[in-house]
Formats: sequence, structure tokens, C-alpha cells
Amino acid sequence: MAVEAVVFDVGETLVDESSAWAALAGRAGVTPFTLMAGVGATIALERRHDEVWGLLGVEPPAGGWQMDDWYPDALPCIARLRAAGYGVFASGNTPASVEDGLRPHFDGVASSERWGVEKPDPAFFARVVELAGVPAERIAYVGDRSDNDVSPAIAAGMVGVHIRRGPWGHLQEPPAGAIRIGSLDELPGALA
Repeated sequence: MAVEAVVFDVGETLVDESSAWAALAGRAGVTPFTLMAGVGATIALERRHDEVWGLLGVEPPAGGWQMDDWYPDALPCIARLRAAGYGVFASGNTPASVEDGLRPHFDGVASSERWGVEKPDPAFFARVVELAGVPAERIAYVGDRSDNDVSPAIAAGMVGVHIRRGPWGHLQEPPAGAIRIGSLDELPGALA
């Protein structure tokens, strides 16, 4: 069956989180380099990224998410997918406040906070199916993380698309059967 809907993860798929992580490092009293080394350690240890604060022995700072830093290929890709007739959606492990910045660009948006379930839980991907309104096998889920995005999407019956950017995208290998892209500019062609 052909893909009819594309659902995007948010952080490091659509939005560059570099400035948000740098701001968090400053509020936590560590350098951005130290924080990113800690994030790399969570990846290597296959632990949740929010465990970085405990690894570094600092309290987690407040704040963090901004919708100011869209990757340059994100909005043009969304426009190309829409023009090609795909339904286009976004949902990730984000606070509900992120939905407002996403809503103007998508046919539907949701957050793990609003749903009360986070990736990689299969219940999250069941909610993705509801959001997209088509069967799982007609959905492509696009994300930077193999563990949180691509593998569980494939397990849910979706087409898993791994974008190689951000720390997880560069350090994790996609599972067999995943589509691998280096830029969202490649996505419409990869789905055709």
C-alpha cells in the first residue's frame, strides 16, 4: 500500500535543538560541550536523554523548547508533501505548548504531554494512527532516533524514515527496512 500520511517527530527532525540545549547548559551551570558529552553518554548507554542531569550531577533547569529554529529544509518539505497530496502531521515527545508553533503548518498536531504517553511506547504510535486517520501501513513516521522513532514506528506497521541529523541521527543506525535520508529535501522522492 502507498503512503498517504507523513507524521514528523519534532526535535532534531523539524527543529534544530542546538540553541535550546546551549541555553539549558547555561542555566544548569555547565558548558554546552559538557552537556552534549553527557547527552552522548546517554545515547551510548541507551538511556533516556533527560538522565543527562543525573550523570552530570546537576539539577535539571526549567524551560528549553523553542519553535524558533526550524531546519531550513523542514517547511519546504512540508509544502512539497502537501502539494503531492499527502496528509502532513507532527507529534513527538514534547510539551503541549509546542503544538501552537506547529499547528499552522500541519493538518494535525499532538504532543506526548497532551496524550499522556511517550515514545517509544506502542500506545503513542496507536495515537499517531488516530491522528493521521489512515491505517498504520499508509503512514510514514519520520524521526532522528532509531530507538524512539523508527523502530517503534516499524513495529506498529508504519513506514519508518530515519533522518540522519542531530546526535541520535548520527550515532544510531536505522533498523532493517527503514528508509534513510540525510535531509528532508530527500523525503518526497524517497516516498514516491
